[in-house]
Amino acid sequence: MSALADVVRRQLAAPTIQPVRDVAEILAAHDDVVAVLFYGSNLRTGATEGVLDFYVLTAGPPERGIWPTVSYREFAMSGETLRAKIATMRMATFAKAAAARSLDTTIWTRFVQPSALVWARDASAADAVAAAIGEATKSAARFAAALGPEAGTADDYWRALFRQTYAAELRVERKGREGQILGFDPDRYARLLPLAWAADGIAFADDAGVLRPSLAAETRRALLRAWRRRRRAGKPINVARLVRAAFTFEGAAQYGLWKVERHTGIAVPLTPWREKHPILAAPGIFWRVWRARANPA
Repeated sequence: MSALADVVRRQLAAPTIQPVRDVAEILAAHDDVVAVLFYGSNLRTGATEGVLDFYVLTAGPPERGIWPTVSYREFAMSGETLRAKIATMRMATFAKAAAARSLDTTIWTRFVQPSALVWARDASAADAVAAAIGEATKSAARFAAALGPEAGTADDYWRALFRQTYAAELRVERKGREGQILGFDPDRYARLLPLAWAADGIAFADDAGVLRPSLAAETRRALLRAWRRRRRAGKPINVARLVRAAFTFEGAAQYGLWKVERHTGIAVPLTPWREKHPILAAPGIFWRVWRARANPA
């Protein structure tokens, strides 16, 4: 087992609170579910407020169109209402996206960050998830080597990567979000980058924490070409995903407004019209957020 694989397995075994495990058991109560991942800020804090984030991986038939499918559910447990956002996709699709074998960036960007494997059908399923998360880490580190400076700290490379991926996607987070991500556990990211480069066959020098990856000129050019394709596709993919979610995501409007307020601090009321017509309401919501940011009280 490589050093990276060992780190990935230990991180996937991160402890989670009982309510999270209880929700995962409910989500896994379908014959085709392979594994359930838990991620997001609640993994770090061990709290249940806000919305719990899960990825449910299945052995189901190939997806039709944009993935994952997303739903919002509430669970009454021990006198507490737990809210959960559940993304569902095939294990095979997840593994392909994690290895950057598609134009989508969201899977490897999301899962280079911490996640916990809270339920797996068997040891084989756990192995498959760990392998996919390892590929996500290598994918992120590979693009970080091309998008980052010629030489710098691990933090410099991760910041360059996350700035680029956030810019490529349709996101509502404030600028500087990459600093929050890295600030949660900077030592983790400092350890992870050289391990991922080594596992991916990228040579590098390490001068007291200042890293210098050795990318051949053609390799760097190929990575930058690959990144430009993903950057061009990023927002259209996210728009298509939002449009699909508006028709398939029960509670999409309520969840979307909660997400906007959480990441921007700007509260937008949920009106009956916005709840019924989330697509038509979206431009007005984004305009309202933009105006509030441009003219803070």
